Amino acid sequence: MSRTLHPFYSPDISALARSLKQQWATSDGTPGHLQLLNMLARASGYHNFQHWLAAAPATVVPDTTQPTVRQHDALTQRLLRHFDAQGRLQRWPKKYSEQQQCLWAIWPQLPGRGQHGEAVINDALRQAQIFGDHVLLRRELVNHGLLARTPDCRVYWRLDHVVPAELQPLVAEVHRRRQAG
Repeated sequence: MSRTLHPFYSPDISALARSLKQQWATSDGTPGHLQLLNMLARASGYHNFQHWLAAAPATVVPDTTQPTVRQHDALTQRLLRHFDAQGRLQRWPKKYSEQQQCLWAIWPQLPGRGQHGEAVINDALRQAQIFGDHVLLRRELVNHGLLARTPDCRVYWRLDHVVPAELQPLVAEVHRRRQAG
């Protein structure tokens, strides 16, 4: 099931807050859902929520809050094609979305807490892949916010994140392969 998201923008947050405070003060008790929507719309210069809705761009986003196990399995199987039996990345995926997802499987293999020199990170990335481009992985991990570095690129540290739920089976399987291999 899809739902329509309507991004809300206000050029002046202070004016928005003042308007909402005034409207709230004149309402009887706690306003309901539709009344709050109307208040937000009026604070943004529209007559009511319907007027705002007619003018606002809509974005339809599929509801993926609860992916099924089969979806996880299909995604995991598709991404595991890029890894060998020892859990090493054997080729860089062509699809951008798969590149990002494969980075999550490599990220836990980086040294954790603390700051590390470039050589330490390079060694970890060389062990995580066999296609011969650890520099590409290092750069992409930084670009995707999984790894950070100083401006002179001498010191690196792994950023703390929670692996997205849909990628946890992939990360677990790559980890299992690394331990077995």
